[in-house]
Amino acid sequence: MTIIENKHFEGERPLFGSHDLKLINVTIGVGESAIKRCSNIEAVNCKFEGKYPFWHVDGFNIKDCLFTEGARAALWYSHDLKMTDTLIEAPKMFRDMEGIDLQNVKIPNAGETLWHCKNIKLRDVEVNNGDYIFMHCEDIDIDRYVQHGNYSFQYAKNVIIRNADLHTKDAFWNTENVTVYDSKITGEYLGWHSKNLKLVNCHISGTQPLCYCENLVLENCTFDTDADLAFEESTLEATIKGYITSIKNPTSGHIKADSIGEVIIDKNICQPADCVIE
Repeated sequence: MTIIENKHFEGERPLFGSHDLKLINVTIGVGESAIKRCSNIEAVNCKFEGKYPFWHVDGFNIKDCLFTEGARAALWYSHDLKMTDTLIEAPKMFRDMEGIDLQNVKIPNAGETLWHCKNIKLRDVEVNNGDYIFMHCEDIDIDRYVQHGNYSFQYAKNVIIRNADLHTKDAFWNTENVTVYDSKITGEYLGWHSKNLKLVNCHISGTQPLCYCENLVLENCTFDTDADLAFEESTLEATIKGYITSIKNPTSGHIKADSIGEVIIDKNICQPADCVIE
């Protein structure tokens, strides 16, 4: 493996087509596509300032690095990334990728990040301003995760989330096969039009949660008082600990709660309209 240490590169494609390369304390300055069409790349304690540094890369390991705001759209069309102990200030990261492993990573400007990616693993990751994060992603495994940003996980499939704190309006819309354990979900209109969404030991806040769901499952979940008008046109099996403010027009299934403020069944309920509520 070739080692490059304590160097500065800038301009267009300075390391294009490199293979078996280790960068230590290297700065990629203003320019474009610095490490494009490469494979087996390691970057340790490096700084990335130019646009699109890692495109079409096959196998790379990034540790203790910084992606400044100028390094927008830094990692696209690539495979087999492991990233640890890194700060990402740039938006629009991770597109059309397969094999992403992030550990102890902070992304303070995560708008339009993680689109059309597969086989994703996150551990101890913190995200802010993450609007539309995880759009059309598949096969996601998340543990110890904090997120602020709306419209997350839209159209995602095959997702497992544990020990998360999610602040996100319109989360999990049109998702399929999502399970969330031991987490807090704060935001309006949670999980609309989802299929096979399962929430276990979760706390839910925000108006009109979990409507238009198919095969929704809740186990030992709690609801904030603002989580009203829940479950409209949903088929579900739910056990709710404590109080839920209101339930409106569930389609079918079974809901069991310790206490219910209001049950609304009106002429707009969809057939078979046989949900058991107790």
